[in-house]
Order: sequence, then structure tokens, then C-alpha cells
Amino acid sequence: MSKFSDHNFKGQRALVRVDFNVPLNDKYEITDDTRIRASLPTIVKILRDGGSVILMSHLGRPKDGPSEKFSLKHLVAHVRKLLQGVAVFFAPDCTGNEAIQMAASLKPGEVLLLENLRFYKEEEKGNENFAKKLASLGDVYVNDAFGTAHRAHASTAVIAQFFPREKKMFGLLMENEVASAEKVFLHSEKPFTAIIGGAKVSDKILILENLLEKATDIIIGGGMAYTFLKAMGGRIGNSLCEQDRIETASFLLKKAEERGVNIHLPSDSVIADKFDAEANISDAPSNSIPDGWMGLDIGPNACEQFSNVILHSKTILWNGPMGVFEMPQFQHGTICVAGAVADATQKGAFSLVGGGDSVAAVNKFGYTNKVSYVSTGGGAMLEFFEGKTLPGIAAIQS
Repeated sequence: MSKFSDHNFKGQRALVRVDFNVPLNDKYEITDDTRIRASLPTIVKILRDGGSVILMSHLGRPKDGPSEKFSLKHLVAHVRKLLQGVAVFFAPDCTGNEAIQMAASLKPGEVLLLENLRFYKEEEKGNENFAKKLASLGDVYVNDAFGTAHRAHASTAVIAQFFPREKKMFGLLMENEVASAEKVFLHSEKPFTAIIGGAKVSDKILILENLLEKATDIIIGGGMAYTFLKAMGGRIGNSLCEQDRIETASFLLKKAEERGVNIHLPSDSVIADKFDAEANISDAPSNSIPDGWMGLDIGPNACEQFSNVILHSKTILWNGPMGVFEMPQFQHGTICVAGAVADATQKGAFSLVGGGDSVAAVNKFGYTNKVSYVSTGGGAMLEFFEGKTLPGIAAIQS
């Protein structure tokens, strides 16, 4: 595997797998271009070297082949604008004659965006022939799509075998993602605190099990905390609880105790009489929430408790919010944790934030530039921390 920053792309056509899976409104306007902007340094470096760039990406989950709604043509004007004066062309297919001709006639300093890869069923099936056709478009393969690194698709994993070792590499975004994830998971400085939130224990069982081998402290917030509190004999009222995961929660608590890992559950909660922005609100100890009430955020004592743990950490992983932060009355806990992570980072801790909701929270509350790294790949990062091999990474490293 070649190192991207050491490679000179002069005169080469770089086939770059990006993650341009961005949200569009009903007028096909991009409502959040974070993922496109994240790939710009990679694209710009290739162009500055005197290479040309062929971009390939998916968008959404098209079920029945090509559709207007999921066409990447809606992104062309915005990519052109971000690249400030660079010629950006669009191929209405991926492996057909038009794409082949457009790729062949691409001049140094120009960019070609291929149509949505998922318009072809072969992409998600990891079809070797389809991957080979894609590979024939470029001289060098660059994977810069961490968000799809956990998928064994044609453009993310299978394609790499058609390039020699020195002609396949991670882009700058992917390099940073892998380096940040490895820094937290393989080379963490202790104390290492993992903050795990979100609604369901079932979504986070594997990551929690794996973190018990690595972390010194695990903070559990969000709806999933109440399954743990119930497992400890607490009264949680109408709070979210996965009855079929109570035994799992007990097992994880016992395993943590055996390993000397501190599990921190919220001592108090902001409770509401219904799941609604207009609900009546109160505070209660998290293990004695009255019937008819539900915990929708961590309470003021829990904020203080969690902040203290975070501020004494050297390594921090944050995946999942502390409450229903989309509703203003239940966002205080998530803001408080974000602030503590930012303060700990200022004091020299390394902090990695990943997972759609945590990333949305740090963006919403203005902490993006106050943490060490914000990951672009929710599912991929989760699977990395579950200890799984990510096909998109393995294909380049092997």
C-alpha cells in the first residue's frame, strides 16, 4: 500500500471512491455538505500534482435501478463551486461507453463524477466483473470513503485487487479516520473513557463488550441507560427499556466489575409525562422514576458526575447522545457532555466523536473544532470498535 501524501499523481487518472451520500431536500438541494467538504483535501492534492480525478460514490438506497431522486447529477454544481473553477464533468453511467470515453479524455486538472454506483445491483453484490470495469477507468485507486469501509462492495473492497500495491491507497480523509480510530482503540492513553449513548442496548452490545477490554471508564447515557438501571433493580417508570436485553445488561455490568472497569450510569434524569416537546417536566433519581413518567435526558447531578469522569480522561470516545437532544428541553445533558469533552481536549486529551447523532450534536452545539476528531463514518466506526475487520480497509492494507 502506497502512502497518499508521498504519491505524485502527475499525469495519472486517480479513481477515487468518495462518500457523497449527502441529504437532499425535495428540490434536490444539498442540506448538509459535510461529507463532500471532507473529501476536498484529497481531490485538491491530486489536481495540484497534475493528475485528474474520477469520483465514484453512492447516494441513498435506490431499490430499482436509476431514479431521478438518487442521481449524483444533483451534486455537480455544488462540487464545481467547492472546487472553485475546476472543470467538473458528469458521466450518466459508471461502466458504459460514455463513462469510458469521458474518463479516457479527461485532462490533468479536471474532475469526472460518475453516476450513482448503486444504480447497478453489481455494486452491493461485490461483483468482480463490475469492479474490474470500474478499475479500468483509472491508473490509481484511492479509497477515501470511510463511511462505506464496512461494506464489501465492488467499489470499496473488490476493486483494490485490480491495482498493484503501489497504485492503491487511502485518501487523506480515510488515513485520518483509520489513524484516529487506531489511536483510540489500539494505542489509548489511560484513563480511557468511552461515552456510549443512544436508544438501544441491542445496537451497542458488541461495542460495549469490546470496550470492556480497553476502557477504564464507560459512561452510559440515553435511552439505553434505563435497561441497565432496570437490570440493577431500579424503578424506571415508562422509560425506554428493552426487556429482552435486561439479562445482557446484567452480564455486562458483572463483566465490568470483574475487569475493574467503572460503569457510570446517570444518577438522576430529566423526566417527562409523555414523549413530546410540550410535556410536563420534572427531575427524579434515575432508579426511582414514578409510573407514567419517562427519562428523556440525564439530570443535573449526572451532568456533573459525567463531566468529572471526562475531565480526568486522557482518551475519549463518544458515540451516542445523552437524551432526546432534538427537543430543546432534553438537550442539556448532551450539551454538557460535549462541553466536558471539549474541555478535556483543551487539557490534552485525545477525543474521537463518531456516530450520526453524536456528530449532529457536536455540529449543532458548535463543538466540532473543539474535539480532536469527528468521524464521518457512523456504521463503519461502530464496526471498527466492535473489533470487526472492515473490508474497505483490509482491501488496501492487504
